[in-house]
Amino acid sequence: MALQFELAGAQIDGAREYQEDAFLITNLTDAEGNPSALIIVADGMGGHAAGNVASNMAVQAFNKHVSANYPSEKPAEILYECVIKANTSIKETVLETPALSGMGCTMVAAILETGKLWWVSVGDSHLYLVRDKELIKKNADHSYGGFLDRMAAEGTPVDQEPGLSRNMLMSAVTGDEINEIDAPLEPFELQAGDRIILCSDGMDTLSAGKIIQFSDWSGSPKECAEALLNAVEETGMPKQDNVTVVVVDVKEKEAAAQEAEPEAAEEPVPGVAAKPAPAEAARAETGEDGGKGKAGVFIGIAAVILIAVAAAVFLMQGGGKTGPTAPPAPAPSTAAAPAKQAVTPAAPAAPEQAKQAPPAPPPVAEKPEKPQEKPAPAPSVKPVEFHDTLRDGAAGPTMVWIPAGSFEMGSPSSSGHAEERPQHKVTLRRFAMSKYEITFAQYDRFARATGRSRPDSEHLGRSDHPVFNISWNDAVNYAKWLSRQTGKHYRLPSEAEWEYAAGAGRQSTYWWGYDPKPGMAYCFSCSDGLNPRKPTKIGSFAPNPFGLYDTTGNVAEWVEDCWHEDYKGAPTDGSVWKGGDCGYRVVRGGAYSTPPSAIRHARRDKYVPDSKYDFIGIRLVRDP
Repeated sequence: MALQFELAGAQIDGAREYQEDAFLITNLTDAEGNPSALIIVADGMGGHAAGNVASNMAVQAFNKHVSANYPSEKPAEILYECVIKANTSIKETVLETPALSGMGCTMVAAILETGKLWWVSVGDSHLYLVRDKELIKKNADHSYGGFLDRMAAEGTPVDQEPGLSRNMLMSAVTGDEINEIDAPLEPFELQAGDRIILCSDGMDTLSAGKIIQFSDWSGSPKECAEALLNAVEETGMPKQDNVTVVVVDVKEKEAAAQEAEPEAAEEPVPGVAAKPAPAEAARAETGEDGGKGKAGVFIGIAAVILIAVAAAVFLMQGGGKTGPTAPPAPAPSTAAAPAKQAVTPAAPAAPEQAKQAPPAPPPVAEKPEKPQEKPAPAPSVKPVEFHDTLRDGAAGPTMVWIPAGSFEMGSPSSSGHAEERPQHKVTLRRFAMSKYEITFAQYDRFARATGRSRPDSEHLGRSDHPVFNISWNDAVNYAKWLSRQTGKHYRLPSEAEWEYAAGAGRQSTYWWGYDPKPGMAYCFSCSDGLNPRKPTKIGSFAPNPFGLYDTTGNVAEWVEDCWHEDYKGAPTDGSVWKGGDCGYRVVRGGAYSTPPSAIRHARRDKYVPDSKYDFIGIRLVRDP
């Protein structure tokens, strides 16, 4: 089936008083008459006037050359030539206006054709592929740190020289000869479901795990772009750089046509003149209005699309990214590039990264098919707690007996979440579950005994905060160690056990009712006065009727099951569902950084079992 694209772009000034980034999205048509697109993100260097001029000039030169030479059987060559054209344009401008000497930019650009992605990049901007919850950087990193990493990967590690920052640029578009250009001759093959992210290096404030997380929560490119920029702003990073992001979703053509809805035309950006490109409509998007907010564009590839940029030449003292410097030993490049020569001056080190905050929450969770139905009453019997003793006499985790019972697992047919359907009745036997999420201190005992590294608690109390940055494999091994220590069978819960226990057997959206309620759980926007960048102490909120704490929010929790796309054929006895895609394991419960819709007890998610995340922890089950 044919593929098509849905795109959105946006940017923020960060902590800067001016915007040096520029980006552009242009609608094209390939040699077969199919819609395609050009995307460019340029990150200016040289201060207010010079950086802004350089990035806009590079974008315009790039767009002009593509418009004049596309379609082509050799998109890679066109993209490579565009970089040379942009570089020449900057060189000629500096010769005419010496006061602009030192200006330049880094840039990443791509041509999207049906099922194919061609790209070119110079510098430290990013081209990411998000596929199956993995963040894959496709383009080369032309910073000093990238050089060191490439040398190490090739088996010839180089020691970092004193005084040289990993953030120092080794290649940029400055008018001088370019040291490295990353322009693969062959395209990358795209698949339906892929998400492409082009962004300036200001996005480095967010970790790879957070970018994956925000992308996963975002249903559209526009939501994703806004969520990522919101997250960057929420970190409050001192001296936060400008950030520009363009997000592309690759969809099957029929599916995309069904989902697409017309959007209201955007108001023009104040102070920026629109400049049409050949045979295409144009729209300015430079951020020269000085606004601190986001200027987004939501675009379907079949529509006429273009964002063009106007440049203004004016002088002003200002800081920012500076030009590249010669490395001690440049790494050999496999890109189709001219002979490499070192370029000069140096970029200041980027500020230390801060922990990131989550995006603004989407609408609250949907209600079941019968919202008028009242939640089941709390059990009349007080929860029974106990703990087993380890070999050294220490107490194991506090456990709570979960009574046998039946419940309707999943969401009704009216739900928009296909992975939670069909709803089906599950009957479970009695089992025990940990009253709280496993803490750092409890995991530390296992780590010391087995010689494993202890995860960093990031200055949180180890005895009263849930452990995170623990892979599914780590969680399983902890349960096995606890079983050996106590002589009892500890394990991760099945999906059915977790959902039954978390919701206390109730059919409402949350264990307390159908709607989010302040003060009931810890998630993004759920509670005031808590830091949305890290979990809080265990037991900070009321327990559910089964006596379990934090089954909604705080940190999400690994369960035993492999991932299944829906509940067709799921067991009805509460056991672990065998088979499925074991390249992913199920995660339940939402976290401190997720919106209210993510802490529904029916909500399912999947993550790679050998990866560690700063929002996923452990809750255990013990068999009778």
